[in-house]
Amino acid sequence: MTEVALSAYMAFYLYLIMLVVQWSVATFSKAKQSNAVPGKISDDLSHDSFIFRAHRTFHNTLENSALFIGTVLFAFVINYQSPIFAMCVWVYVIARLIHMALYYVIATEKNPSPRTYFFLISFIANIVMLILIGLRLLA
Repeated sequence: MTEVALSAYMAFYLYLIMLVVQWSVATFSKAKQSNAVPGKISDDLSHDSFIFRAHRTFHNTLENSALFIGTVLFAFVINYQSPIFAMCVWVYVIARLIHMALYYVIATEKNPSPRTYFFLISFIANIVMLILIGLRLLA
């Protein structure tokens, strides 16, 4: 296995671990509440509630996972090994980690919030990855 491939695999693995952590934080923070109903958060909650932010962090990541996971797995299937692609995977994962941390600590209804910029960074990294795969397929 090349260093480039290993780097991309490690970033992808870290992303999967991040999903498990987000699920755990969302699940266990909510479960500690009295009258907690599995799978449902109170409609009264907003960004001032950590439970709301943990729930939204996890669901926001899930909403963005399909494109990222599909892109990375497609690259793995076609054995696309590019240092730029691996760097984009790392940029995506690091941006999502920062997004997660900001969502946990900043209670704001403001739009755009500071986490928005890290969402955009991850989105652009994913688009670059798609373009790189497209160029590889056309070559």
